[in-house]
Amino acid sequence: MAKSRLVPEVDFTKDGKQTGFIRLFHSTHDSAYGFIPIPIVVVKNGDGPTAFFSSGNHGDEYEGQIAVTNLIKWLQPEMIRGRVILLPMANFPAALAGRRVSPIDDVNMNRIFPGDADGTVTRQIAHFIDSELIPLADLVIDLHSGGSSLNYIPTALAKQSDDPALYQKQLDALRAFGAPFTYIQGGRQQGQGADQTLGAGAERRGAIALGTELGGAGAVNASGLAIAERGLRNLLVHLGILGREHWVEPPVPTRFLDVRGPEMYIYAPENGVFEPLVELGDTVTPGTPAARIHFPETPWLPPVEIAFKAAGIVMCKRIPARTKRGDCLFHLAADLSA
Repeated sequence: MAKSRLVPEVDFTKDGKQTGFIRLFHSTHDSAYGFIPIPIVVVKNGDGPTAFFSSGNHGDEYEGQIAVTNLIKWLQPEMIRGRVILLPMANFPAALAGRRVSPIDDVNMNRIFPGDADGTVTRQIAHFIDSELIPLADLVIDLHSGGSSLNYIPTALAKQSDDPALYQKQLDALRAFGAPFTYIQGGRQQGQGADQTLGAGAERRGAIALGTELGGAGAVNASGLAIAERGLRNLLVHLGILGREHWVEPPVPTRFLDVRGPEMYIYAPENGVFEPLVELGDTVTPGTPAARIHFPETPWLPPVEIAFKAAGIVMCKRIPARTKRGDCLFHLAADLSA
């Protein structure tokens, strides 16, 4: 594999708290010899496990960016044993623009891992994370939410590892993170490139790989942010990096859910205006009306009504009312034991 062209200003082997940038050299009309400054913080104290906390993979997802930023301010070397790598704006160009994908190359970073050392800007960032950061980590969590087009009940998630021992570690870490809901993905998710995500890259290298969906709607979900802040600290306690005095007991045990089949997703069959007929957290059964698509531009046409094909809890809902054929409107999750 080609070596990354990105240059970190921090030394991952050095004790203490280091702040700086990963330099991604990018020649433009405005800056011929300039670099894109991706912020990174490393906190290290002696030998021990390494946790890698990433957010801003999609730039319009904000709960994780705030949670990681707040943790950076709070965490000090004398508090830990081991190492914490914090990347609050992993896809810096996308996060700076408040867009799901980078305005430079329009590439979705969470669908291109392991990236490409000689590729476009986003592919180079993915390659650096995959080849330089993930191999250092015992646990990786990539913090997401629904972004501009979706809203989620705040949840944690993981793709079920094929390694039973690693899967058990995933479950233990998810319990420590303590989101009220946790859903488990199995295999490729609806053609969405689940094997090319940051989390999949972590699993390939044997790390405990977790994710989240902390809210969305292009805003900051206060509940999702609180879950993330408590959960990140608890993960550090769980790994033995932080002392037990920093543990905060989750208010309820996490409820494990399953979202695996195509029948759990509802898509818009036509272009039009989306009227939801259920809300987040509702429990539905096959045949429950999900949505109507209206056609104000052809107002004499009847709306198209869509029904759910499976039973479960409504975990995710589309936000913009104007929708196109193929847009995801909802997805469900069902209890893992069901």
